[in-house]
Amino acid sequence: MTPQAALERLRDGHATFLAGAVQTRPQSAAQREALAAGQHPFAAILACADSRTGPEIVFHQALGDLFVVRVAGNVAGTMELGSLEYAAAELAVPLIVVLGHSRCGAVKAAVDVAKNGTALPGHIADLAAAIVPAAQATRDQSGDWVDNATRENVRRSVGVLKESRVLSPLVDAGRLQIVGAVYALETGAVSYLD
Repeated sequence: MTPQAALERLRDGHATFLAGAVQTRPQSAAQREALAAGQHPFAAILACADSRTGPEIVFHQALGDLFVVRVAGNVAGTMELGSLEYAAAELAVPLIVVLGHSRCGAVKAAVDVAKNGTALPGHIADLAAAIVPAAQATRDQSGDWVDNATRENVRRSVGVLKESRVLSPLVDAGRLQIVGAVYALETGAVSYLD
């Protein structure tokens, strides 16, 4: 599958989701057995861990279709990057989507740190610290600071992935596309970023 065909398949599934035509996709014993033998996802998604943003549902896909990596704030840290490198290099997914979302608590926490110097407990501080640069970069932009920081955070994660020594050659060869998108909790719509 080409990167463009994979993106179209996601768009088609998302249109089904938006139309409210999502149907449960029961799997037969034969389908489960085939999945147990190996996986062949057509796309990988780096998404927030927020319970309201499940990529398989938002893009109306079944088990085995998507290789999903979820972490609060959809940050591309070492473990996330390694997982996505595996998806592209070993499973040959032609598409990676970094999926942020509106009203993201991790981004809001990073904005609070940038704005007020808020101290966060435990490893929540580490997670927010990864997003603070996006918050700082959007401090003076017009519009909602959290929304702007969300889009910037997605762009920065896309940038990290594109700089990967494993992913970059695949992108250059046209075998992999990496795109950013934001899911609107309020409407259910996914918008792709430039």
